[in-house]
Amino acid sequence: MSAPTGYLSLDQLRSAVADGHVDTVVVAFTDMQGRLVGKRSSARLFLEEISHHGAEACNYLLAVDVEMNTVDGYEMSSWERGYGDMALVPDLSTLRMAPWLDATALVTADLQWLDGRPVEASPRRILQRQLERLAERGLTAHVGTELEFIVFDDSYRDAWRKGYRDLTPASDYNIDYALLASTRMEPLLRDIRNAMDGAGMYCEGVKGECNLGQQEIAFRYTDALGTCDNHSIYKNGAKEIADRHGKSLTFMAKFNEREGNSCHIHISLRGDDGGAVFSDPDAPHGMSKLFRHFLGGQVAGMRELTLFSAPNINSYKRYVPGSFAPTAIAWGLDNRTCALRVVGHGLGMRVENRVPGGDVNQYLAVAALIAAGLHGIDHELEPGDVFMGNAYESDVARVPATLRESAELFAGSALAREAFGDEVVEHYLNNAQVELAAYDAAVTDWERVRGFERL
Repeated sequence: MSAPTGYLSLDQLRSAVADGHVDTVVVAFTDMQGRLVGKRSSARLFLEEISHHGAEACNYLLAVDVEMNTVDGYEMSSWERGYGDMALVPDLSTLRMAPWLDATALVTADLQWLDGRPVEASPRRILQRQLERLAERGLTAHVGTELEFIVFDDSYRDAWRKGYRDLTPASDYNIDYALLASTRMEPLLRDIRNAMDGAGMYCEGVKGECNLGQQEIAFRYTDALGTCDNHSIYKNGAKEIADRHGKSLTFMAKFNEREGNSCHIHISLRGDDGGAVFSDPDAPHGMSKLFRHFLGGQVAGMRELTLFSAPNINSYKRYVPGSFAPTAIAWGLDNRTCALRVVGHGLGMRVENRVPGGDVNQYLAVAALIAAGLHGIDHELEPGDVFMGNAYESDVARVPATLRESAELFAGSALAREAFGDEVVEHYLNNAQVELAAYDAAVTDWERVRGFERL
């Protein structure tokens, strides 16, 4: 029997374990920061116990900062509550091979409290709730995420030792759509593409981008939850594969003063019969009434829901006029100066949200897109006239400029509280406040360069 690839049933996993092709199963979920976390179990234990009853993990995994420090302010997890466990319940429909790891399979888990209640602040659960709201209306969501990254010839450990300064990017000049310089990265890029195909994804291809060493690997769109599950696995796996090549890559929204890493998100809705509901060939621009209302919700709700698309201090450094990152909350037909770009036709008619960066938690961003869209549908909101020309120079509303502004808008959003609930809103507001406090207390290289001698 050859080593299995792609998705696995439990019976296929049993055969793979019996044949010695698999000895480890990673049980993982995506945390607030968008990272894949969890534990490795022996394949035998997974088959005997974890696949039926789940595994346990400390609930502080949804209540820490990016450094994994415990922080105050979370209702679900604290010293007073004893930092107890939550259950990692495998979603067996996500069981797959992880070809870049030796003899390893991987499964995505849902989070539950030990009494069986879902952990509502879990990013995957937040998206699931919005998908349930769509299903109540006979709708499903299809999503594609376009995730950019920058490759460096330094290993991760070397980059750490250098304090992430003076790193060598994997190209020397702008390689947008260029093939020659990108070929130097092809051994790494090819390994990533093939490994993700082997994990059950549909890799479409790769292209160079504008920043030095910057690339984008594209994957075929699928159902919203499937795309978001794949996104976390791809992002984590790409880093692991880069590490094996002695290189590193970053998904930071803005690594330097050149072009940032975006994560444009495409979303379309279909009826529960699979039919196109965004398209109407007889309507202006081919957009159905439902699509116009969905788009109207995006325009109306974008500022107050930006926290779920731009969760970090660094996220807001992308929003520079003329950089292909959006600053204007406008919609256009195939217009990349707008935050919302309408493209496609028929089943492929969709809106691309250009606000998220490479650091986005995709579950939260897609949940926000659906919540805003449902708000527009329920209230029959109109998006306004299509924007023509350069939206950077327009007088329309702007994307929030800082994490502080975004958090304040989110805190006061009736839309967010209605869609996600107070528990979720307060949880992610606390996460933002933790990041703001850490940033406000930091002394940066910029300050030292300007102030060491001359101030």
